[in-house]
Amino acid sequence: MPLEDRGEDTNPLSGDDSALAIVRQPTPHDSAIKHVSGSATYVDDIREPAGTLHVVPGWASDVVRGAISELDLEPVRQSPGVVAVLTCTDVPGKNDVSPAVGDEPMLADREILYWGQPIFAVIATSRDAARRAARKMKIVADPLPPVLTIDDALSANETVLPDYQFRKGSPETGLATSQAKLRGQMEIGGQEHFYLEGQVSLAVPGEDNDVFVHTSSQHPSETQHIIARVLSVPDAAVTVEVRRMGGGFGGKESQANHWAALAALAARVTGHACKLRLDRDDDMIMTGKRHDFRAHWTLGHDEDGRIRAAEMLFHARCGYSADLSLGVVDRAMFHADSSYFYPDALIHSRRLKTNTCSNTAFRGFGGPQGMLAAERMMDALAITVGKDPLDVRKLNFYGADRDTTPYGMHVEEHATLHALVEQLEESSRYRERRAAVGEFNARSPILKRGLALTPVKFGISFTLKHLNQAGALVHLYTDGSVHLNHGGTEMGQGLFQKVAQIVAEVFGVTLERVKITATHTGKVPNTGPTAASSGTDLNGMAAQIAAETIKTRLIDFASEHHGVAREDIAFRDNQVFFGDEAMSLEALARAAHLARIQLSATGFYATPSITWDRPSASGRPFHYFAYGAACSEVTIDTMTGEMRVDRVDILHDVGKSLNPGIDIGQIEGGFVQGMGWLTTEELVWDESGRLRTHAPSTYKIPTASDVPEDFHVALYASSGNPSPTVFRSKAVGEPPVMLAISVFSAIHDAVASLAPGLLPDLNAPATAEEILRAVTVMKRRKSSA
Repeated sequence: MPLEDRGEDTNPLSGDDSALAIVRQPTPHDSAIKHVSGSATYVDDIREPAGTLHVVPGWASDVVRGAISELDLEPVRQSPGVVAVLTCTDVPGKNDVSPAVGDEPMLADREILYWGQPIFAVIATSRDAARRAARKMKIVADPLPPVLTIDDALSANETVLPDYQFRKGSPETGLATSQAKLRGQMEIGGQEHFYLEGQVSLAVPGEDNDVFVHTSSQHPSETQHIIARVLSVPDAAVTVEVRRMGGGFGGKESQANHWAALAALAARVTGHACKLRLDRDDDMIMTGKRHDFRAHWTLGHDEDGRIRAAEMLFHARCGYSADLSLGVVDRAMFHADSSYFYPDALIHSRRLKTNTCSNTAFRGFGGPQGMLAAERMMDALAITVGKDPLDVRKLNFYGADRDTTPYGMHVEEHATLHALVEQLEESSRYRERRAAVGEFNARSPILKRGLALTPVKFGISFTLKHLNQAGALVHLYTDGSVHLNHGGTEMGQGLFQKVAQIVAEVFGVTLERVKITATHTGKVPNTGPTAASSGTDLNGMAAQIAAETIKTRLIDFASEHHGVAREDIAFRDNQVFFGDEAMSLEALARAAHLARIQLSATGFYATPSITWDRPSASGRPFHYFAYGAACSEVTIDTMTGEMRVDRVDILHDVGKSLNPGIDIGQIEGGFVQGMGWLTTEELVWDESGRLRTHAPSTYKIPTASDVPEDFHVALYASSGNPSPTVFRSKAVGEPPVMLAISVFSAIHDAVASLAPGLLPDLNAPATAEEILRAVTVMKRRKSSA
């Protein structure tokens, strides 16, 4: 729909932004036409070098956990087209692809730890030949009892990392002195990334054991480091390039490393270019997902529903290794307050080890799970005290003298939270529709409606301090064109376009003058992952710094040679103005080059004000918060459990938008992905530990028909991010996922209408089966009350 129909200010040059020509404009994604026409080049589209071989991992389809006693790979080696077969004994360096802890073997050694774990890799002349050969392995494994569920892990006391907690004040005293207490728990399911482009890497060997790897990775520098570790070569011998990914969502932050390293090892062993592209089923079986949680809570509150103290416990199922579970579960804890002030609080967690694929980063990085638990508490609290859920939420919002989080950080923009929610409450006609829902439910015995308005307060920054840095490389050529490179990766979210707009704005050139280039570890080294919603904050600022460095040199040169004051020199419309005179940027660049002025610069940016110290659980983990709110209305069928989202209204804070079109696209997409997590995307393992939902036929992501026709998205009219960020913008990648919690709360509200005053027992995802179960329990409770 047109931007003007979506509710935001359609004049991006209003106010103090009037001098901006490129930033604030809703320019299309740089690859939009290529995406929709099928001409965008992904790793599997790169022209293969002559003699390219294909790599396929082999695994035991009938073993979930067991000690390998016999392994016969001779039938695999003798299969047609097979060139070589790799096992852990072929690894020249460390047989480890973990991002940190060292607990993820690239190829299993003596023991199988989860269903789908690679044991060997086949290298063949074609992918089909490699896949056929991989099935011919003969293995005998002595079965060991697998630890599969949260309950199994709790019984076995199996963890991948130590327990961790935040403590604020005296929660024991607060709970003991509260007027009333409320206890509850819920199961929160995981989520498959379902990126349209699966895991894929193409490794090309070079001289002196060098290797060049094209891969689909959100963290090229980490991929480089892990390949070097596996091959036992310096990092400088490995070059990793990423032009674009067909989706990532966190599933390619650490998970891409495994397959890139296997491809690189195959290239080393054979001396040929080697490509590894996982089959969709294998991809879903072998790669990690969003962590599933069990959340417990105890609230102390007064008769109005104001929280006095809160204790929350998160049990996270992490899988067989630590992967990124330290940061993921920490972020769930950071967001266990959602938008609410807990005077006294204890937030603690356990990171449980199970014999399943290792769960990993997923858009929101634990934040959605923590926030969902908090919003479920609010819904239960509202029913308990007999008040409208929105009123209970607003009563507990952060505010003046109520601005300290459970981890000790002050919430500085609480006024934005209040203003944004008030605006959405009015524009969505929440009160009027709340009454209409009640009237509908009173006369409808089968279909029930629910309505909920929920807030989002999401912290922006990596909570591992050293990740909050970025680099960029900018060249200005003598024809006035600009070469742009930085450490961020493009996965469809529009990062490259936004950074190009920033650089174009600095130089005063039109966008076609800025050449966007692939992320390349040989151009910008030691980068962090494109994650934590910080891609533009970090890389945009680094690129701006690099461009400003070149621009300053040009201004100094022009001032000296044209005899004008520096402040009288302006860059715009592909020209440079000296008072009443002008010359093209091309002419100035050529003259500067002849005068031996450097027209290339690196930029480096480290996020200020991040002071979080994890061991002491103190400091400031976030640069700022992004805010938003969503109002969702649903209808459920109490006979079948089917659910329909009828209407959605969203108001979201992106500070001063760099690109309103891209930001709105991110909000819409994030909401729908979050809605899928909470309603249809159910991961199912059988009792033996095999994943049964490993294909589109059994795993249901949202389709176009699941998106409500009545869907309103607007950008909050912000005066700009008060924290120092690039052009006063705010991050937009992850926060919109949590707007979808309004759908879950609306479903909860619809179930609650069956028996006013009773608390529904609803878990996530709220599939048709789960809704029907909750409805059945509700009816039984009502009849026995």
